[in-house]
Amino acid sequence: MAIWQVSAAAATAEAAKPVLLAHQAALNLNGGDAGWMLVATCLVLFMTLPGLALFYGGMVRKKNLLSVLAQSVAVSVIASVIWVFIGYSLAFGVGGGSDSSFLNKIIGGFDIALLNGVRLDTAYKAAPNLPEYLWVAYQMTFAIITPALIMGSIVERMKFSAFCVFMALWSVLVYAPVAHWVWGGGFLGQMGVLDFAGGAVVHVNSGVAGLVACLVIGKRKGFGRDNMAPHNLGYTMIGASMLLVGWIGFNAGSEWAADSRASVAMLNTIVAAMTGAIGWIIPEWFERKQPTLLGMVSGLIAGLVAITPAAGFVTPGGALLMGLITGPICYLGSTYVKNMFRYDDSLDAFGVHAVGGFTGALLTAVFANTDINPAGAGASVLKQLLGLVVVIGWSAVITFLILMVCKYTTGLRVTEEEEIEGLDQSQHGETLHG
Repeated sequence: MAIWQVSAAAATAEAAKPVLLAHQAALNLNGGDAGWMLVATCLVLFMTLPGLALFYGGMVRKKNLLSVLAQSVAVSVIASVIWVFIGYSLAFGVGGGSDSSFLNKIIGGFDIALLNGVRLDTAYKAAPNLPEYLWVAYQMTFAIITPALIMGSIVERMKFSAFCVFMALWSVLVYAPVAHWVWGGGFLGQMGVLDFAGGAVVHVNSGVAGLVACLVIGKRKGFGRDNMAPHNLGYTMIGASMLLVGWIGFNAGSEWAADSRASVAMLNTIVAAMTGAIGWIIPEWFERKQPTLLGMVSGLIAGLVAITPAAGFVTPGGALLMGLITGPICYLGSTYVKNMFRYDDSLDAFGVHAVGGFTGALLTAVFANTDINPAGAGASVLKQLLGLVVVIGWSAVITFLILMVCKYTTGLRVTEEEEIEGLDQSQHGETLHG
């Protein structure tokens, strides 16, 4: 770049500063909060790419690793575009033209589709200290990882074309409405359902969808007979570690500020993860006579799932107990329950996320402490249960209908020959080593 071009660019940037400062003043921008939320947004995106991709990728057979990585990238692309196009507006827009309208209790509007009206000087009502663009980006990372979690139930047999259509429709018809009900001014939030960072919106929602999907698509060929052991638990452990780090942005970031409650949410996240691992590994050790790495990281994730709805409502002591309680419950859900009913929830998306999210959401009401968050004063197990039933019902029914659309358009699963060959080659024409 020529010297005169550098000088012109610098002059343009300098001239723009007063305008930017005016926008920040209009926002009542808090630089510390915004800085933390920029980091938290990166952390939550890191949970999907590469965290969840490696976590799930290591647990499938070698011939399907690249397909899981490809699905992780695809769902990130699809969910991001849909979020900007319509998802953000449906989740956080105003339905019926008013916050108090009946329609707004059910769904957001189209008023901010394609981020129409979002500017440098606007903020979302729940986070007036942050630029709205930052709020959009942070919430987009949640809209990415939620459908991505469903992959754990359907790996190794779903057509890539069906996967893409399913994820697009699910993001619009399931994720956006549920996010609105709980976080966007909808009826569950108004009713007093507590969900700090996504126990119902993210984990129960995706876990139930995963169970429906695995039942509709059917079992993998050779399920219960062939060896389907993870091909690389090293990848899984690395992915779980990335998820743990990213989860700090997930939970502590959901305070939307760099303050004391964000600090306790961060501590609660770490504590619950560790005790979740303990809660899982103890029954596994007794049953199998050996503690497994897969069991430890699965318990870690179970503890993280459990604390998600409660991170900003409970004390570290409560978080410790929540991890200990949820770990063995998720172990039972991922082993005995799955074996009893013989469904192929391949990587335990239902057993960990739905079961752990359900347990954590109920325990949020049990352990909510008003010294941590005054909003916990109205905590009620009955309210939490009612909210969970609504989310489960909506997710199950609409997920089934979306799967039917895919079945009669793209088709749902690969052929038997393609499944035997592996999805890396049959769906993407690639193999791990060239």
